[in-house]
Amino acid sequence: MPTVLQVNTSPGGVPKLAVAEAHVGREGLSGDSVNHPKVHGGPERAVCLFSLELIQALQAEGHPIFPGAIGENLTVSGLDWPALEVGDVLDVGEARLQLTQRVEPCNTIAAFFADRAFKRIKPDRAPDETRWYARVLTEGIVRPGDAVSVVESGVDSSV
Repeated sequence: MPTVLQVNTSPGGVPKLAVAEAHVGREGLSGDSVNHPKVHGGPERAVCLFSLELIQALQAEGHPIFPGAIGENLTVSGLDWPALEVGDVLDVGEARLQLTQRVEPCNTIAAFFADRAFKRIKPDRAPDETRWYARVLTEGIVRPGDAVSVVESGVDSSV
């Protein structure tokens, strides 16, 4: 069963560090801030998600990445990442999220990639191996160990 491995926040920048829980609100997680609000955050990019399995695959390639390193708020384990699409609705703990877009990586995460090869996870190069942004449909608390499930697929193609 897919679960939240880690909930991550920071006062701005990366890495984001593990917290015991966070309230997920319309603008993002409590205790979390972003350094570049024109690029990150806001209601359409309130939560950033990434896959533990992808982190492990990147580690196997020699990248010094770890959960929270590249700015994801939720590190998720066991979810069929390649099957995700814009508009998918996920229940994550008490929160309900809708995927809005794949995340373009920027050079602020370069230190967590061998030879600063952060473009390794660009959506146009590796659409099944990138982070996701989501809007918050239902606010709530999220904790490590919480179940994650896709409850609706691509319900809003206008996202």
